[in-house]
Order: sequence, then C-alpha cells, then structure tokens
Amino acid sequence: MEIDFTTLIEIVGTFVFAISGIRSASGKQIDWFGAYLIGLVTAIGGGTTRDLLLDVKPFWMLDSKYLLTTGAALLATLIFKNKVITWGKTLFLFDSIGLGLFTIAGITKSMAAGWSFWVCIAMGTITGSIGGVIRDVLLNRVPLLLRKDIYALACVAGGVVYFICYHFHLPASLREMIAALTIIVIRIIALKFHIHLPVLPSAPSQSGDARNKE
Repeated sequence: MEIDFTTLIEIVGTFVFAISGIRSASGKQIDWFGAYLIGLVTAIGGGTTRDLLLDVKPFWMLDSKYLLTTGAALLATLIFKNKVITWGKTLFLFDSIGLGLFTIAGITKSMAAGWSFWVCIAMGTITGSIGGVIRDVLLNRVPLLLRKDIYALACVAGGVVYFICYHFHLPASLREMIAALTIIVIRIIALKFHIHLPVLPSAPSQSGDARNKE
C-alpha cells in the first residue's frame, strides 16, 4: 500500500510525540496503560482539536495505525528504557521533531480543505502544540506552551516559511521538509542560546500595596 508523504509525516510525528509523552510520564508512578494514554493524547490531541475546528471526523478514528504507532512507541520505550528515560535531552529532541512534523501536517490538511494561509498556520500551530498542552495538564505541570520557551512561535515561523516556499512553487515534499526543519532548528537554537520571550511580571502583593499607602 502506497503511503503519501503527508501520511508518512503524521506517522513519524505520532511515534516521536508518543515517545515524548511516555518519556514525560516516567517517574510519575504511572502504569503501562497510563503511559500509553499519555503518549496517545500527546500524539493525537492537537490533530483531534484541529479536525474538530475544521468540522471533519478526527483522523485517528479513520485509521487504526495511529493507535498502533503509539503502542509501538510504548514498546520501544520499554525496550530501550535505559537510554530513552535517562537521556536528558531525549524529551526535548522528540518533542521538537514531533512539533515540526505535526505542524506541517496540520498546515497541509487545512490547505487541502481550502482555508486561507493564516488559518492554515493557526491550524498547524494547534496541531503541533495542543497535544503537549494536554500532556502537561494530565501530568499536573504548567504547559510548555505557556512558559517562556519558544514553542508556538516556532510553529508560526515554520508556517510562514512553508508559504514562502509555496509562493516560489517548490515541490510539496521539499517545502514540507524545509518548514519542519525550520521549526526544529528554531527550537534547538532557542535552547542552546537561551532565547525566550520576556516573562510576565508578577502583580504586587496586597500587603505591599497596603504598606505603600501608609
């Protein structure tokens, strides 16, 4: 059976995002089935949200390979747990790859549905990031999307690069690859050089305000 490039991106993205979720669940006293669910929502959460917004049936309900791919990710994590769990940058690497691949998958699916470029970029960002938000909420931590890390902005930048490539009529597979690599490289550069957005300052405490009034 022939698999198109976009479907291949979704499968690879599902695998790496699922490993990212499962890796995050390690050390949380979560059993294998719980780890599978964390990996699954990490992988399909963004795409499901996208499809609901586009008023189409969620992609994973049309093909079981995404559920099976998540199972393969859990199996790979269990087999290579000594490496996957202990490597400090493993989670970041898989999360960045999944972010890039799923963002592009969201853009291409939205384009096929006939939406304008800005909607496609928004849907790509949702596809790439919402799964991680659901993962972090389930694991009771502040979602990475809401922290100072360059995350959603990397998706937007990748989407802009995608449409620049589209404007110059680059082949679909090439522009998808360039845009995905843009997202991944931005994430890596931001981490390496500690590039991030300013943090919102804390509001002054009431006790401090009272002292100032005195």
